[in-house]
Amino acid sequence: MKGQRLSTTDIVAMKRRGERIAMLTAYDYTSAQMIDAAGVPVILIGDTVGMVVQGQGTTLPVTLDQIIYHSQMVARGSQRALLVGDMPFMTYQVSVDDALRNSARLLTEGKVGAVKIEGGATIAPTIERLVSVGIPVCGHLGFTPQSVHAMGGPRIQGKEPSAAASLVADAKALEAAGAFAIVLELIPASVAQEISQRVSIPTIGIGAGPHCDGEVQVFHDLFGLYTDFKPKHTRRYLNVAQDISAAARQFVRDVSEGTFPGAEQTTDLGAEAKEHFRALLTA
Repeated sequence: MKGQRLSTTDIVAMKRRGERIAMLTAYDYTSAQMIDAAGVPVILIGDTVGMVVQGQGTTLPVTLDQIIYHSQMVARGSQRALLVGDMPFMTYQVSVDDALRNSARLLTEGKVGAVKIEGGATIAPTIERLVSVGIPVCGHLGFTPQSVHAMGGPRIQGKEPSAAASLVADAKALEAAGAFAIVLELIPASVAQEISQRVSIPTIGIGAGPHCDGEVQVFHDLFGLYTDFKPKHTRRYLNVAQDISAAARQFVRDVSEGTFPGAEQTTDLGAEAKEHFRALLTA
């Protein structure tokens, strides 16, 4: 019997108690098992799946059906963590009705406990409507990957004072709309600090310095599985890709040299059964 999952209210309470919040992405049953067992309180089924799993250049091609598919696997592999599902590009921007319908699918089919959507004050009315019908929402400010083309790539946002002030206003708008948390991506540390101090809901940084209420990282970045590039904001705790490649080379050698499979990996007929079997073949 699975235990009680953490809820959005549990995550908000962590900020009130001064507890920092760790969030990691996961996209399948096995990775979800591992990080849930480690006590990670929030798992994000991110549209980063498009890059680190599918090999896309951006997150834009990821579909709602794909996020639901991956969310289902993560839900089966985890027991305690709050699951947050990314709403893919153009699943919530066209209309509030679209946002309601698609978010509901992610909750009911994907088994997540909340959705994440990108944008500032302009998206606040959509967040307010989602929250009003019982759909918890995590906001996302700063560099918003679904606007990568408009922003000219993954660049630090809010470097100019007026832009920084706008980010603070956006954060306040998301809080007023009912968001339970806000991801702050690629913004100056002092701006993230001001936002974190001025809103009552948790801020989860990524490339936003040490003053947020928590930190989110991509599974494949943190453990060295994704090797196309290493973001400046990540710390590699393992180099799994390197270890896997080395192990795979050893496997190739063992097969080539005939040392694998060996006796430990082999099951065979007993002597009497083997003799009978061969007799049947020559009969």
